[in-house]
Amino acid sequence: MASFNKLKNMLMLAFDWILYGAGAADTCQVTVTQPRFHEADYSTHTVFLTCTFSASGCSSSPPEVLWFRFLTNKHEDLCTPGCRDNQKYKVHSSSENNISLQINNLTVEDNAVYICGIAFSDSSSPRSKQTGDGTVLTKTEDKQHSNGELIFVFMIITSSLLFLYSTTVFTFFAVYKLKPTLLKKSGHEDQRKENCKISSGRKIFQAIAQELQKQRYAEHCQQPDDLEDDTVYQNR
Repeated sequence: MASFNKLKNMLMLAFDWILYGAGAADTCQVTVTQPRFHEADYSTHTVFLTCTFSASGCSSSPPEVLWFRFLTNKHEDLCTPGCRDNQKYKVHSSSENNISLQINNLTVEDNAVYICGIAFSDSSSPRSKQTGDGTVLTKTEDKQHSNGELIFVFMIITSSLLFLYSTTVFTFFAVYKLKPTLLKKSGHEDQRKENCKISSGRKIFQAIAQELQKQRYAEHCQQPDDLEDDTVYQNR
């Protein structure tokens, strides 16, 4: 608040410098009033900020109407008296003592304190140039849009978690189902190897048996010849 008052005093000095002039109506006194707050819905694109003033002992000539905007630790000259952006800002006089500032293409970036200034430049009275206390303009955000963004982010996070959960469950399920098959296949492989070993041993044993049988058969065939030779030798 102290910073705002300091900036407002500096603005008054600049205000006096802009509208400095000498005049005879030294008893001129001006009072300016403004609504303290003006809240605009998120769907609003154009607002009108009102300013009412009263003048006592001033000339009949129309006063100068100025509008300023206070942001964080600084002020901007919007209309002094010509507006810096005629597409964005327009000043209207709805009646003799009622002034309004039209703001187009309203966004949340336009949230600020708007101050109306009234000055009778042909008067040298200190009270002939006054400003109001300012109107705090606030445009609300689109809650549905904000909630929609939150819901969208929540859905993405939830989907990611469900995907991870499903992948983990599927992996465990696949391992659980394939494990008996792998074990059975491994058992069949071991049994096949064992059968191969047994079959190979049988073949070796059969080969040895056949070789022994051949040797015995050969010995048996040679025995009568030896007996015949011995008999012949004895008879002689």
